Amino acid sequence: MLAAGGSARLGRPKQLEEVRGERLLERAVRVAAEAGFDPVVAVLGAAAKRISEECDLRRSWVVVNPGWAEGMGSSVRAGVELVESFREVTGAVLMTCDMPAVTAEHLRALADAGEEVVASKYAERRGVPAYFARGRFAELRELRGDVGARELLRGAKVVELPGGEVDVDTAEDLARARERFEG
Repeated sequence: MLAAGGSARLGRPKQLEEVRGERLLERAVRVAAEAGFDPVVAVLGAAAKRISEECDLRRSWVVVNPGWAEGMGSSVRAGVELVESFREVTGAVLMTCDMPAVTAEHLRALADAGEEVVASKYAERRGVPAYFARGRFAELRELRGDVGARELLRGAKVVELPGGEVDVDTAEDLARARERFEG
């Protein structure tokens, strides 16, 4: 669960914003747990202390990425390093906390697709949440900068995610998410 960014375009921690009466980060952790994922790893960075204090993250392992400002790649590495320490883990779903359309059913479909890499598809593109088999973790550890896993998803099998194009980066995005999912 990538939740380390500074939310510069929103101007405040989006992890703490509410959609459907639930904080975005708490919702994402809940959905991952409901999908049956164990462990659920939440990677924090900017405002980590505040987020930890204000969010109920008891259903997750929290990793604080001190290099969060480097970009998404450093947060992916921080999360994968912890996940790899669990010997029984056969794969991981990489997701962000700012996509209110994600459901437990969608996450299970990614993990159950039977492929080494499976991406979500929305707005005619592949993206996260995405499943990576354990054998692909080394590639995730190589990510640098703010690109994320985009290149690793080229040619991946996809599972449609209705509404997946809705993510919260700006105040306008937050208003659209609330209108779509609350209205």
